[in-house]
Amino acid sequence: MTQSHQRDDGASELSDETAAEDPKLLEDIVTIEYESLLLGKRLARVAGFRDHQIGILDRSAYILLVSLENAPQSIGELSVVTGLEASTLNRQTAAMRRIGLIERIADPDGGMARKFKISQRGARSLEKQRRRNLGALSTVLSDWTGEEIDSFAQSLTRFNDAVRERVRFNDKSSGI
Repeated sequence: MTQSHQRDDGASELSDETAAEDPKLLEDIVTIEYESLLLGKRLARVAGFRDHQIGILDRSAYILLVSLENAPQSIGELSVVTGLEASTLNRQTAAMRRIGLIERIADPDGGMARKFKISQRGARSLEKQRRRNLGALSTVLSDWTGEEIDSFAQSLTRFNDAVRERVRFNDKSSGI
């Protein structure tokens, strides 16, 4: 068993009692943690986020464009959606504005905060990257049944929702 690590993110740790009460549960949770790490790493590689000759967008730009896809958002709103601090988002949005992926606009609802929206170039880049991602995922899932894909999609959504609802991080945002 690995040693216990103190965490200050508000998530409760598994106790040694959990292992004693249900070693299979602990084994499954360890597997979920490990496989989640691998999933993130492998998806980034498949999408080409680490190789600018393969990918269209870097990972941070892709996440922000997806976050802005349905409506303009302020830095504060993006922070809640992405779990990133305002200083990080200010750097990322400034870089994205410089290359024309997003535009800064007045709040359409009349609020004081400026908002960001996807530019036409950003929308084209997002669509290209998404096609690449979906094509890669379709290849990976090519021997899965529709039922298996549906079940995995529902389970992954439920897992992400639980993380978002139950894990609080030490920054000002409450989401991931």
